[in-house]
Amino acid sequence: MRRLQAKVSLLMFRRTNILAHEKSITAEEIAALSPNIRHGELIRGIFFRRSLSTKLHGFIAANVLGFLGNYVKKSQVGRVFMTGTGFVLARNPDTVRAPDAAFVRAERLADQPPAGFFEGAPDLAVEVISPGETVDEVESKVIDYLEAGTKLIWLIYPRTQTVTVYRSLTEIEILTIADMLDGGQLLPGFSVAVKQIFE
Repeated sequence: MRRLQAKVSLLMFRRTNILAHEKSITAEEIAALSPNIRHGELIRGIFFRRSLSTKLHGFIAANVLGFLGNYVKKSQVGRVFMTGTGFVLARNPDTVRAPDAAFVRAERLADQPPAGFFEGAPDLAVEVISPGETVDEVESKVIDYLEAGTKLIWLIYPRTQTVTVYRSLTEIEILTIADMLDGGQLLPGFSVAVKQIFE
């Protein structure tokens, strides 16, 4: 029985991928799928499968979530969202990105629908960059977030142990393990040593 269910899920996933490339699909159509099938991102109406994270990727994302979570609990300035939460960045065609960690200011939470993905961009998007991701893919994420209204982006590179901070396409900063990462005006008082992200 389990083997049959797994086979049906796989067939449904393959069918979803085929349909996604035949016609533009919406955020609502992706949200209606079961979680094991919708593991990916919707980019301009096309669904792209996202591979499972490595343990290092997951460890770093969990570290960042912990730091952000502690800060938000004390400051009560908003809410932190975990890896895989969908944010609708654009409509017609739809783009839904799923950062490794995200933060949204408190005043933006009340207008959200009770179900489905978050309508709009996160104020902070955190992406842990995988070895297989291309420069084009990373740049595409950054542009999508910024155009949708994201105020701050942290790109975390495990191989070089660096964090690239985007406040805009012209305001970019690269931090090493000798530096401190802060939240700027978006997260006043938030600060963590870059080194701690990788420990």
